[in-house]
Amino acid sequence: MKKILHVMASPRGTASISRQLGDSITTQLAATNPGSVVTTVDLNVNPFPHLFEAQIDALRIPADRLTEAQKELTKRSDEAIAQVLEADSIVISLPLYNFGIPSPLKSWIDNIARAGYTFSYGADGPKGLVEGKKVYIALASGGVFSEGPFKEYDFAVPYLKTVLGFMGITDVEVIRAEGTAVSGLMEHALERAIERIAV
Repeated sequence: MKKILHVMASPRGTASISRQLGDSITTQLAATNPGSVVTTVDLNVNPFPHLFEAQIDALRIPADRLTEAQKELTKRSDEAIAQVLEADSIVISLPLYNFGIPSPLKSWIDNIARAGYTFSYGADGPKGLVEGKKVYIALASGGVFSEGPFKEYDFAVPYLKTVLGFMGITDVEVIRAEGTAVSGLMEHALERAIERIAV
């Protein structure tokens, strides 16, 4: 049995291509590992707030020194980190927006990338504390960004790999549904992406 966490960042609900691709990945993961438990987090249905001063201060205070008010400010961060630490596999489904990630996903990352919980600093520099996880990035884009003249415009995948790696997650696979707004590609973009899933 495996624990699978599916984090969805598209505001388009069930019409989202990235969500459909992510659902296909989680379905195959669950089928490969009977009895698996899938937890879904829709960041548009229940978004994380953008970081603000009082929350940032609370996130930097050791847990045993937090006031009750500060505990409330760190509660969702604590819950999100627990989900990440408990998961064996994590699926992050997102559209490529303006060459980067949607802001709800950035807010989620800001809540899980937390010193003392998912990474630490020592004499040898930063150390990721999240290990033994496999992450699948289900990325949908209107154009083609995996190759060709627009490859350098994809800041989503490099950013995600960097921040995940900083937390200790280096086993990252990217599955793309590309050309969803390009005639001749859009008709089969999702189908071709699903065909490339290997779990």
